[in-house]
Amino acid sequence: MSYDSSPSYPVQPHHPPHNSSPSYSTEPTYPWAPRQPEPEPARQPNRHRHTALGHHSDLRVLRTAYRWQRRVATLTALGYFTLFLVLSAWAPSFMTREVADGLPLGLLLGLFQMPVTCVAIALYEYTARRGVDPIAERIRKQTELDTKRAGAGR
Repeated sequence: MSYDSSPSYPVQPHHPPHNSSPSYSTEPTYPWAPRQPEPEPARQPNRHRHTALGHHSDLRVLRTAYRWQRRVATLTALGYFTLFLVLSAWAPSFMTREVADGLPLGLLLGLFQMPVTCVAIALYEYTARRGVDPIAERIRKQTELDTKRAGAGR
């Protein structure tokens, strides 16, 4: 077989795609002219004592305090209820033991579930007032100050 150099189909020359909109160069009209230095953006002096709230370590402290608060209250209520269920399933002779005249220990422990739930709620409120609320208030005040400073700096 020999190579036929005559094209059976006309070959179109390769052209880059054409943009319908003209492109304007950002280069100066006279490239030999000295360039004007671009003005640097004006920097604001760092008036803030604290970093922005998104990078604030108080948020991590708040999350940790809230996590401990939930764990204490949850483990108090669910821990007692789980203990009651385990005793009911694996120690029925212990649960049927009479404490008073006709009052089995299982019934007494079941009735004691309500006060334990109230204690869990009280623990939740106590840990909120003692640990979580002061941190949240401090973050709230800092946010208000940052907002006022940002508004005054405009």
